[in-house]
Amino acid sequence: MLLKAALVHNNVPVFDKKLGRSIGFEKCLELSRQEPNIKLTDAEAGTLRAIDALRDDEQHWFNSVSEPILFIHARAGVTLFDDLLNRVFGERLADSLPLRVLPISTEPPMGLDILIDQEFSQIQDLLQPGRRARNEARARIRTLLAIEGHASEESLVSEKDVDRVEKGIAQGRPRNAVFPALEQISTAFSGEGPTLTVRFDQKGPPVKFADSESDAAAIREIDLQKKFHWPATELAKKLDLSRPRLLALRQHLGIDDDPKCFYVFEMGAQKHPRFSDNALKLMRESMKTLDMDEVWEAHKPIGRGKFPRECPIEGCAQSMKK
Repeated sequence: MLLKAALVHNNVPVFDKKLGRSIGFEKCLELSRQEPNIKLTDAEAGTLRAIDALRDDEQHWFNSVSEPILFIHARAGVTLFDDLLNRVFGERLADSLPLRVLPISTEPPMGLDILIDQEFSQIQDLLQPGRRARNEARARIRTLLAIEGHASEESLVSEKDVDRVEKGIAQGRPRNAVFPALEQISTAFSGEGPTLTVRFDQKGPPVKFADSESDAAAIREIDLQKKFHWPATELAKKLDLSRPRLLALRQHLGIDDDPKCFYVFEMGAQKHPRFSDNALKLMRESMKTLDMDEVWEAHKPIGRGKFPRECPIEGCAQSMKK
């Protein structure tokens, strides 16, 4: 609701006329990341996705969230709420909410990497032969998969993911093999007691799309249609560009060569290229500094739809590739 309030405050519609209802959580995240006056960062979006996934699993499935993990996410949520409230509306949470009602733990907060190691060790013990604690182990696995939402745009936890993690742990695979995305997440603490702030950050290399030859224990299935949802026509409208100029900008930035920005869905003999929010963000930011007339002149088709071999603009992805 705070994200929707921030969007409305910046004159961004939050009502979907096609569906006849207000937009959902994922759409709120997408629009808040795009809106320059909200500036929701990737780390902040990850925090919200993880909290949302933990809530969904608690509501619809059976999961087990330890008190320390629950606390740092609750406290990180309060920190983020305060940050957004101040960033968009110029207010502080403490102006409306007494400090005594904020989440406080009797235990000193521990870094997420320590908590994850503890959870992983407990899952290993629960899956030992003869323990008969498989259901509790799967509940804890579900929680760690939900926390992967900090680093992955796909935070939905499926039974297939729980199955492959359980199998990997039972086979003796290490933590980084079955939960690779968790290696990218870190926590930062400041203050103490009621004034404690908790922020999550992303570190290390991004999650990569894997092929069938990769270690099955580390593969998490994601909905690519959800990630790559922009057709070229809609992307051009969003950026207020013609289709030819959009293509020129794609050539200039190397969008079609970036696996985080571009994907082709094949349905029989038909191919459907689609773009991600990363592509939209990259092109939108680049248009603030690029001269689109120069980009068009450098990349416009010359003779039977062929593009120039090299771009004269410094830093062009096409030139660097050559």
